[in-house]
Amino acid sequence: MMGKNRYVMLSVDTEALPKRASEQHVKRLIWGEHFSGTAGVREMVAIARECGVKHVFFVDVCGAHTYEDEVRDVIRWFDAAGQDVQLHAHAEYLPEGFWKSFGFKYRPRFMNQYEREKAEFIIRYFSKFITDITGKPIQAFRAGSFRWNANTIYALKAAGIPLSFNDSMNAFVNGQSTYGEPTLLPYRWSNGVIEVPATERLFDPVVGQKWWGRLQFPVSHRFRNPPWRILWPQTLGRDSSFLVLLLHSWSLLYWDENGYGVYRDDKRLEDYRKLVRWLAKDYDIITTADFLDLHARGKIEVTRTVDLALAELQK
Repeated sequence: MMGKNRYVMLSVDTEALPKRASEQHVKRLIWGEHFSGTAGVREMVAIARECGVKHVFFVDVCGAHTYEDEVRDVIRWFDAAGQDVQLHAHAEYLPEGFWKSFGFKYRPRFMNQYEREKAEFIIRYFSKFITDITGKPIQAFRAGSFRWNANTIYALKAAGIPLSFNDSMNAFVNGQSTYGEPTLLPYRWSNGVIEVPATERLFDPVVGQKWWGRLQFPVSHRFRNPPWRILWPQTLGRDSSFLVLLLHSWSLLYWDENGYGVYRDDKRLEDYRKLVRWLAKDYDIITTADFLDLHARGKIEVTRTVDLALAELQK
């Protein structure tokens, strides 16, 4: 039963990108199955179940285009397990032949450079891919690497998707998006789509450049805090009533010398278990359906509107 009036969403970008494994990408990077052990999405779900909560799995089909049948199996498993399945898209990995078959130019490759028609096609096409499996409408979208522009948000409205999980100041300052709104709290775009920003904080170190630290697991190497203290650098002196934790399907793995995800031990798995238990004590851990219900009942207020023209592509 909810009642803490503090909310956190455990969002997982579920992807099997070509450069993160040498082979069997879905098996290695989503299921987390390796010769020496397993640490993937099944383990994440099991940890959340211990606290009676769920993850929001943002599933990318684009980066695993050659493994579509395996991704279907992942989505079926999530749905059968009662998880929240939403849309993620690393559209830059789609092959040239895919685009030509639908009458689109291959370039620009990155979604933050798309015109509206191309953005809407991607969102509609891969939303249908998921809903054909789950029978449930897509409620939320996050672009791969937070690469988005105003056309992404217009496309969400056209596709009937009410929630955007795209705003990231980290992505904006790195040139991956056309706009960034420095806030921890949800807001409404001028076309009615609700933005749920990545939880980030601006750090101004004594030495070095300013940078935006993101609430993620595993914790950034810049922070030396143990994982169950991950919120401290993000929320010190700020409103911590609404948070979005970012994970990836490979977050319980490690990287080898080739940059491939590998299983090493259960340390990250156990650290994540401690973090979820710690969060569950102080926060209601919610899904996108919970968010929409809480918003409708006035429990999560969205009082600010941001002009979508601010995120328009510059010609």
